[in-house]
Order: sequence, then C-alpha cells, then structure tokens
Amino acid sequence: MPHLFLLKKSSQKNSSLIEFLKYLAIIFAITALASPIKIKNTQYINSDGIDIVLSLDTSDSMKQRGFNKFNINENRFDVVKELVSDFITKRINDNIALVVFGNNALIASTLSFDKQAQKNILNYLDIGIVGPRTALFDSLVSSVKILKNSTAKSKVIIVLTDGEDTSSKIPYQITLKLLKKYNIKVYTIGIDSENEYILDEIANQTNGKYFNANNKEDLIQIYSQIDNLEKSKVKQNKVILKEYYYFYPLFLSIIILILLIYLKNKE
Repeated sequence: MPHLFLLKKSSQKNSSLIEFLKYLAIIFAITALASPIKIKNTQYINSDGIDIVLSLDTSDSMKQRGFNKFNINENRFDVVKELVSDFITKRINDNIALVVFGNNALIASTLSFDKQAQKNILNYLDIGIVGPRTALFDSLVSSVKILKNSTAKSKVIIVLTDGEDTSSKIPYQITLKLLKKYNIKVYTIGIDSENEYILDEIANQTNGKYFNANNKEDLIQIYSQIDNLEKSKVKQNKVILKEYYYFYPLFLSIIILILLIYLKNKE
C-alpha cells in the first residue's frame, strides 16, 4: 500500500486538532469559572440619610426673562432647572423626590436614590405643565404625602415660587398642621416674591428658613446654603452594579466539547 503514509499524516493532524480543541475548551471553561464582569455603576445608598422633596413652581409667571443677567433670554424656570439639577448631583447620600405645581400639584417623582433618573425627569418638566396659576399649599401637602411614611432622620421640603397662592384647595392652616404633625422642615425660596410673609411664616413654623432670590447669583448662593445646612452624617452603603460575561466563554467551551465528541466518534 504505497499511500499508507498519507493516512498516518491525516491521523496526526486530527490528533493535533483534538489536542488544540481540548486545551481551548479547558481555557474557556476556566475563564467562565473566573466569572468576568464589567462594573456598570457604583451607587452610595444611605437608608438613614435625609429625604428631600424639591417642590417647583411651574406657573406662567416663571416665563419671565432677565433673571440671569448673563443670558437675558433665559426664563426663570430654565435657571431653576439648571441649579436644581446641580443640587441633585451634590446630594449623593439622600433620597430625593420632585413635585411641580400650577393650578394644582403634581408628583413628578417619588423618593429615589437614582440621581440621573431624577435629572432626566427634571429635563422634561416645563412651564404650564399643570396650569398657569399657583397652588403653593397643595404642593406642600403633596410633598407631605411623599414624606409622611419616611423613616429618615430628617425630612425636608425645599419649595420655590415666584407668586402668591391663587389656586390651592387646601387651606394654609391645614397645610401647616400636616407639616408639623410629620415633623417636616421647609425651606422656602421666593423669586421677586410678593408673598414673603407666608413663605417666611411657613419656614419659621417648621424650623426651616426663608430665602429671597432676585437673580441667578442669589439662587446659586441659596441652594449652596441649604446644601451646607442639610448634611448627611451617617455611614454609606456602597452598591456596585455589575454586568456578568461568564456565559460567553461557557457557551464556546460547550460548543468545542460537542465538536470534540464528534471528532472522537468519527475516528
């Protein structure tokens, strides 16, 4: 049989291929057991921090321009959204909710540690989303609904408005009783406000503070002051969000094993 050496070479090639596939299957299996991961995000969650509701006026008067002297075409609400977004970013350890008010109050977001989601929601909010008028007291009551079952050591509402209450269905005295009942502190911010007395009274009655803002620089200072006044002093819990990739090498290892079985049986 003059061509017998060809069969011998073919056998050697098959043997080399099987050995290569065998080691490849082992490598992929070990890689799968090592469980390769990608860290998607790291969050610091604080169950005993401060729960904060940011209540924002979206009535028609927030359309007024000139609040930012460096961009006179920017309206009041555009400035507020920018500064509130920065404030949310700084409150790493705290639960935050969003409420907006016009003719009535709307809970835009319940308490959440997800700061990026809150900022995305904030971007979608606009003037007139709940009507042209101002339901200040109703917004505070909606904020109380969010905070009343909170177990946080400190519960805070930061309410911003540029006008008098013209639309609330819930009286002021009832609003105040609810705030005191659930031990909620209110920081009030008035933009060129005509209802300073009420805003100051709400803040004083709840151990908060009233601020007046005539321009963007004032508002930057106000949010900075509130940020310094309300600091979380409890231990953080670090949560790492991971994406697992072990199934890719595991799948390849299984495919190679099936191929090895096929080649062995073929021999």
